[in-house]
Amino acid sequence: MKTQEERLNYLIEKFKEESVEYKNLEMPADIEDKKVLLRSLMNVRPPKETSDEILKVQDEYLTERNKEKGIVYLKDIKTIKETINSKHPYSQKISVWQGDITRLSCDAIVNAANSQMLGCFVPMHTCIDNCIHTFAGVQLRNECNKIMNEFREKYGDDYEQPTAVPIITDGYNLPAKKVIHVAGPIVTGTLTQTNIKDLQNCYKNILDMCLENNLKSVAFCCISTGVFSFPNKKAAEVAVETVTNWLKQNETKTDRVVFNVFKQEDKFCYEKFLQK
Repeated sequence: MKTQEERLNYLIEKFKEESVEYKNLEMPADIEDKKVLLRSLMNVRPPKETSDEILKVQDEYLTERNKEKGIVYLKDIKTIKETINSKHPYSQKISVWQGDITRLSCDAIVNAANSQMLGCFVPMHTCIDNCIHTFAGVQLRNECNKIMNEFREKYGDDYEQPTAVPIITDGYNLPAKKVIHVAGPIVTGTLTQTNIKDLQNCYKNILDMCLENNLKSVAFCCISTGVFSFPNKKAAEVAVETVTNWLKQNETKTDRVVFNVFKQEDKFCYEKFLQK
């Protein structure tokens, strides 16, 4: 298969064949509608083995999609020393970058997951969990499922991943080498000290995991904001404070920490806390 549309058609047909519920869906004529359908089929697809041929075509398709979106390298991302002339003690190791985290080429990106650790099953949902699993490929959900099955064998069938305890997987078709998945605190009602402590542990535990795995660069998403309802401003403050404290002990052991934001509001908050 030489064209993206040929790969797209092939993958849609193969994923439809696997599904009792969706096998009779009509193939759209418009290529953008085909992209939406493929992503939706991947989103709802349960973790299971896939033939080498399907994986080969999927990987070729996603590789081209990454090129289309544009891969962003660390050398292309300025530090806060360069962007806001920050006086932060680690201003040459920290960046704030606004954009799609699935475009970043670094050692690890962070996924704001849920306690099931299997990705988002809602078709075309805009959450970061959905985006990362979509552009990594179906292998990512399979690896997450394998890890969770191992935990269930050890801890019982009702096991769910605890808050702030990350797991690490390959990045597969993402530009990033690894994905670190973490379930952040869910705020219901008033923000509590437990919520804050849990968010601190998310950042600290992820940085420790990077250290253990010799990962020198990491891009953090805005953990627990959005549907998990952690206030954006306080989340940014916790993130900056925790990363700063970690760097005091480990400055020479990391090359770059990127705070990846999507909303302008979050960019403003991070830059404010990193100005000092």
